[in-house]
This record gives sequence, structure tokens and C-alpha cells, in this order.
Amino acid sequence: MTAGQIPPESAAGPGAVQLIGHTVFTPPAGIDFDTDADAGQALVEFAGRAIYRSWDKPIPATASNAGFLRHLIEVGHLSVLEHASATFLLQGIPRSVSHELLRHRHFSFSELSPRQPVSGAALPAALRADPELAELADTAVRRSEDSYREVLKALEAKASGAVQHKQARQAARALLPMSQPTDLVMTGNLRSWRHFVGMRATDPADVELRELAVEVLRQLQALAPNVFADFRISELADGSMLAASPHVRDA
Repeated sequence: MTAGQIPPESAAGPGAVQLIGHTVFTPPAGIDFDTDADAGQALVEFAGRAIYRSWDKPIPATASNAGFLRHLIEVGHLSVLEHASATFLLQGIPRSVSHELLRHRHFSFSELSPRQPVSGAALPAALRADPELAELADTAVRRSEDSYREVLKALEAKASGAVQHKQARQAARALLPMSQPTDLVMTGNLRSWRHFVGMRATDPADVELRELAVEVLRQLQALAPNVFADFRISELADGSMLAASPHVRDA
């Protein structure tokens, strides 16, 4: 499997989670540095060795990229992970989840404008699993969308020109439910992604966020296995997944 390739079990997930970009490493001229890894993992190793110019790799346990990065993670020297990054496209997630993602300040986001006419609902698992609750939720969403269209029509009737119509959509969108699906591009360095997975893939996290974090982890383990190998994915009694690492202590 090549770096960045998504493993087969990652084809399904909450909405669509796709790795669409990551760091490329270009070895510098004039420095005798070699590694058995590539891309972001190689860059992280280079940054870690550059601190002491330890190009000769005198310690067997840290001579490989995997051994070197494992040592950095075990001792908590995570700053060098900030040199490499990964970007994901998240599609069809509810805005309630995207609002939680935006609380992670060490990422860069580009989200679908709420002025875009989107219908339907990305309901949480607790509602999807119960037919009666799902029907109640669907009815509530349709009522909100009907109210949105009704208010928007009234606002546009009083507006004139492109700017006024834009402002009408801005005002009417306040009636749209948080279950509306949205898309966003999310970029972070590998240290930020470790922190995100460590906080959001655990049992106390919201189910939707946990599902998303586990799916992101699967793809990060394919991209940079030496950075995320310490995370173990397991299944809870309700069938949902979680992930944990003994080395998550970086806030």
C-alpha cells in the first residue's frame, strides 16, 4: 500500500472522508541524510535529526524512521511533527459536527457557505437508529426548511439587486437546523491531528465526532504509519469504534 492510499475498510464512514493533500519532502543538497521513509514522515525525521546534526544515526534503536519517530512520541518531543501536514475533505457532515471541529484552533478550515441551498438532514446515530425518533426528526427538519423558504421568499420580495438578495439569504438561514449537511476542507499538521484523534476518538466523545476521528485515523495510519502506529482501534459493546494511545498527553 502506497502512502496516502486508503485501506479497504475506510471506504465507508460518516459522510465522506477523503485525504486530499499531504506534505512532500525534498531532501536538501549538501547534507548526508538518508531515511527509509518518504513524504511527511521523512521530513519529521529530518527536522528531528537537524537539531543535533545527528546524520550518522549512532543508536540502533532509532536508526530507522519508525524507531526514531517512536522515540519522539514516547518522550513527548512532538514539536517536529508540526512540520508535516495532512488535508481532508469532509462531505455530508452535519453543521453541529462542523461547529465542534471549528473549536480545534490549530487547524485551517474552508467550509461550504450556509447561503448555499442545501436540503435534507445528516441525523445523529441516536435518531437514525429508532424509526419513531427518525420520523420525528425528519418532520422537524422539513418544517424548518419550509419556514426558511417561506421567510426567504418574503425577504426577497422586499429586496432588490444582488446584494439585497444575498442579505435575504443571510437572514433566512438563521431558521435552518444544525442537522443540515455541510462540506469542509480541514488542514492540520501531524501534531494537531494526533491531538484531534486523541481527544475525539475516545469513548466520552460524541458518537459522530468519534466515528469521524476514527475514520481520519485510519487514513492517517495509511499515510504516516510511523506517526500514528501507537493508536489502537477497538469496538465498543454498541458496535461503534474508538481509538486510544498510551502516549496521548499533549494538549
